[in-house]
Amino acid sequence: MNTKDSVVFITGANRGLGLQLAKAALAAGAKKVYGAARDAKSITLPGVIPVQLDVTNHDEIAAVTREYKDVTILINNAGIVRPGALLADDALAQARAELETNVIGPMLLSKGFAPTLAANGGGAIVNILSVLAWLSQGVTNTYSMSKSAAWALTNGLRAELAAQGTQVVGAHMGYMETDMTAGYDVPKVQPEDVAAQIFAALAEGKDEVLADDLTRQVKLGINAEVPAYIAVSRAPA
Repeated sequence: MNTKDSVVFITGANRGLGLQLAKAALAAGAKKVYGAARDAKSITLPGVIPVQLDVTNHDEIAAVTREYKDVTILINNAGIVRPGALLADDALAQARAELETNVIGPMLLSKGFAPTLAANGGGAIVNILSVLAWLSQGVTNTYSMSKSAAWALTNGLRAELAAQGTQVVGAHMGYMETDMTAGYDVPKVQPEDVAAQIFAALAEGKDEVLADDLTRQVKLGINAEVPAYIAVSRAPA
């Protein structure tokens, strides 16, 4: 995918990884960058066009996919995590919120923009995933469920959009230095580094980004006799 002179649409572009993706897009020579957020006024990066979009609002998704017909790269970055165990009293509400934001929103945006990408030469879709698509651990179990579903969505889109020449990239990472992980005292990858890796993968025609050592180790361990996702579940609390 040629990122120079591309037209990039990024959800959740007002902070964290989304903001760094917008900066990376401009640095890669994008002709135009649309930055979407629930509050369009929170998009303040020079050179980025603010777009009002709540990814849980299906009417707003339909409106933006009708309006922005020059898009060549869609980056589904917006996401939420609601700490909660699968058997907790509020698990259903937490899971529904995460699935709506982390899976249904990207699915509808991808479906809506797919004809536009085809008309513009194929283009690309990037879905921001997580190492927790492959691991479930305690209070992030409903989040892991949503990211596993988002990984399956990514793989399905890759298969369905191959015929129109659309590159589909799944970007996995562990702990990243954002507001979402502010309370965790663990090694973290920097969002600008993840954004740079994603645009490098687009330029090189890759299908997957494994952004840090933790993610690469977990992916390698999937085929182990006791894979990481089982080993974690057996670990003492």
